[in-house]
Amino acid sequence: MIVPMKHLTLLCVAEESEKALEALRDLGCVHLDLSGAASSAYAAAKGDLDKAAEAVRTVEKAKKDAPLPAGANSVRRTVEEVAALAAAREEAASAADELRRQVAFYAPFGDFDPELAKSLLDRGIDLSSVCTLPEPLPKARLSSLQDQLAVQEAKIAACTADLAGTDESWITAKYPELKDRVAFEAARDVLATQGAVSWIEGWVSVDCVPRLRAKAVTEAWGLLVRDAEPGENPPTLIRPPKLFRPVAALFEGLGIAPGYSESDVSVPFMCYFSLFFAMLVGDGAYGAIFLAATLWGWHKTKPKEGTGHRPRVVRSWLGLMTVFSAATVVWGILSNTWFGAQIPWCKNWPTVQWLADPSYQNMMFLCFTIGVSHLMIARIWSGIQILNDRTCLAQFGWAGILLFMYLVTNSIVGIFAGVPTWAFWVFGVSLVLVFGFTLKGNELKSRGIELGMLPLNIMSALGDIISYVRLFAVGLASVKVAENFNSMATGLLSSGHSFGLNAIMAVAMVAILVVGHGLNLAMAGLSILVHAVRLNTLEFSNHKGISWAGYAFRPFTKH
Repeated sequence: MIVPMKHLTLLCVAEESEKALEALRDLGCVHLDLSGAASSAYAAAKGDLDKAAEAVRTVEKAKKDAPLPAGANSVRRTVEEVAALAAAREEAASAADELRRQVAFYAPFGDFDPELAKSLLDRGIDLSSVCTLPEPLPKARLSSLQDQLAVQEAKIAACTADLAGTDESWITAKYPELKDRVAFEAARDVLATQGAVSWIEGWVSVDCVPRLRAKAVTEAWGLLVRDAEPGENPPTLIRPPKLFRPVAALFEGLGIAPGYSESDVSVPFMCYFSLFFAMLVGDGAYGAIFLAATLWGWHKTKPKEGTGHRPRVVRSWLGLMTVFSAATVVWGILSNTWFGAQIPWCKNWPTVQWLADPSYQNMMFLCFTIGVSHLMIARIWSGIQILNDRTCLAQFGWAGILLFMYLVTNSIVGIFAGVPTWAFWVFGVSLVLVFGFTLKGNELKSRGIELGMLPLNIMSALGDIISYVRLFAVGLASVKVAENFNSMATGLLSSGHSFGLNAIMAVAMVAILVVGHGLNLAMAGLSILVHAVRLNTLEFSNHKGISWAGYAFRPFTKH
């Protein structure tokens, strides 16, 4: 569900405004609009946070460039110390670049003494018959320039080693404190004051209003709590059923949120996304790898006894990956696909035989069926939500149109012999419902064009159903890529080769398998981001009326 919000105006004595902000932050249930913060104190706090993040990035890059020896201890350094090392390295790098340019320019002329050459030229001695000198003489001998370059390169290496030896976790541990300071300074910026009174506005969920009122009594605040007015856009706080709460982390990761007045689609989103994930990856062995990595993540993030719980975001992502990975393993069992190969004694299983139809019609039928169920759920759900409004009939009419288009799609590709007669009656009745009940009488003048677009929208519905065939196409491509890498690898071994050559070929075969399947795994991850997300946030959401134009509820709280 999307939790109902109340608009809040909090008033306090101006002299105690900072104390009020601290109490409000400790309460942690009010969303403040902090986008208007622009004071110097806020800029300084934001700058400190940015500097800390930049310091961590610098250290992490140095560790990639100069990995620490095994067993080496890291050193705690402040952000300022890291910045000083980075600046010294940058200065040395700039000097080294200039020296390299000079060395490259003067190297063809040899290691001559520029002072001696200058003194001879000043005396009018012509050296052109003896040697060739550069037009601008260098400031030092070539050997001296090379020595200076070696000094700068040594300085770069030393700074990089010092940066790589820095314990960046000591800096990241300060992130919460820095973030809290940024948020507090921003809240202080948006706090309005007139005379002896200060006030601040925000949003609070209805279930937190009693806590807020109780706090107001103890802190002597004035509160004005009201419903959202037309034109206001409250933040969206999603609270799905407990089993489906991990999907909130996926929404946050994608940076999307339904509008406040829209629906919480967490349940169908997570269910269908799990199915899409499994079909797009298409390989049970890949799912087992994901699952093993997820179980390792559960183990590594297990808090020590008495130290609390895993962070909510960590729990959510691990929960999501457990479901997605398990679904992929199940799909691998149903399709008997493991690293692009099949287990011989499972080839005759009914599901394997059905999915392995050489004409691929069964897989296309499955994709179209998944698609129409996904889209019809959206339309029927929308209709049920407005049962007390006659426009619900238009939503049910769209469900009928989707069913007809599903039958047409299967007929087009030869899965069905044709569209049954009863389907045309369904289509006719559905058209009447959509045309007659999409708009109310007083909306015909302002929105009548929507009825004129009906033929295009119907064809778009056909395209939406067909687009689900990507689940089959991308999954099949993943399997075929895996099969080709398997063929390349196994083709290296030959009984006609010597033992030594076969050993070399075996190493090459393992390398091809690791690189090939690793690349395929990466491509599978990309296909999930592109296709699984699209089918939920575009095709399904368009039919459900979800615009994803909302913004997430983020309470003013301590990290």
